[in-house]
Amino acid sequence: MKVEPYLFFSGHCEEALALYTQVLGAEVILLMRCKEAPEPMPVPPDWGDKVMHANLRIGDSTLMASDGCPGGTPFGGFALSLAPSTAEQAEAWFTALSEGGKVDMPLQKTFWARSFGMLTDRFGVSWMINYE
Repeated sequence: MKVEPYLFFSGHCEEALALYTQVLGAEVILLMRCKEAPEPMPVPPDWGDKVMHANLRIGDSTLMASDGCPGGTPFGGFALSLAPSTAEQAEAWFTALSEGGKVDMPLQKTFWARSFGMLTDRFGVSWMINYE
């Protein structure tokens, strides 16, 4: 069994996918637009090109994502955790993901990790970078 997070970006899914592809080396393995649905979707008429569903592979994990509906619920109560293989990768991910967002805890040495930090990206997704 796998648990795969499903993120709703309230109209900013394609931007988020582009960022995660660029920064994390993620791969979009499936992307369907609202206009491709077999039945009309309950979204505004100008949302035809918005993302109805996407699968994003990050390393061995898969995230699912969508634009959801306009004015959707903000993210909260969870964080996505990344385990970089080098300190340089940790720093690069942290810097790039926090750009335009908010640093919740600077990247720093902790008693459990060589480098750990928490941030909220510009889309409102919380991330933890944990380099052991």
